[in-house]
Amino acid sequence: MHRIRVLLVVLVACFATTVQAQKPDPEVKKLHAYLGHWTYEGKAKPGPGCLGGKFTGEKTCQMILGGSFLQCRFTEKEPDGEFRGFSIAGYDPVNKNFTSDGYAEGGIRGSNILSISGNKWTYAGRWVSEGKQYQYKGTFTFAPGLEGGTFTDELSLDGKTWTTCEESKYTKVKPPPKK
Repeated sequence: MHRIRVLLVVLVACFATTVQAQKPDPEVKKLHAYLGHWTYEGKAKPGPGCLGGKFTGEKTCQMILGGSFLQCRFTEKEPDGEFRGFSIAGYDPVNKNFTSDGYAEGGIRGSNILSISGNKWTYAGRWVSEGKQYQYKGTFTFAPGLEGGTFTDELSLDGKTWTTCEESKYTKVKPPPKK
């Protein structure tokens, strides 16, 4: 019985040391610019993969899993109704880049490489909607003070012909609404 207790103490000590050693990479702090509650409004142009029309939305972003990842949840009101989804962004220390994966109602999913340079976040990747795969690129540019920003994105079926899908303006809300 004594051996089992000693073994358990050693295992717990090893596990605690391992967990402590796995702190988020310092690069993750760049994701903190998006923390908080945001409102946005914009217009989508009709085209392949893009419904078209005016929309409004709310997005709340927080750090999760010990501060290693940024999770954002959104609710958007579009011409054909309400639309919800979420994304998770993190830093990949092996490839020295950020990744962002998103999921939304209707089985929409996307995966991007995220480049952060100053106040500009650039996304490039692929997403799937209604059984079609699109190449995707988008840019979020933070306003001075990180209290707002603008977003634009483009889609392509072939990687050669790109169509602007969405242009929107974001505002950080202080304090976040209580739910």
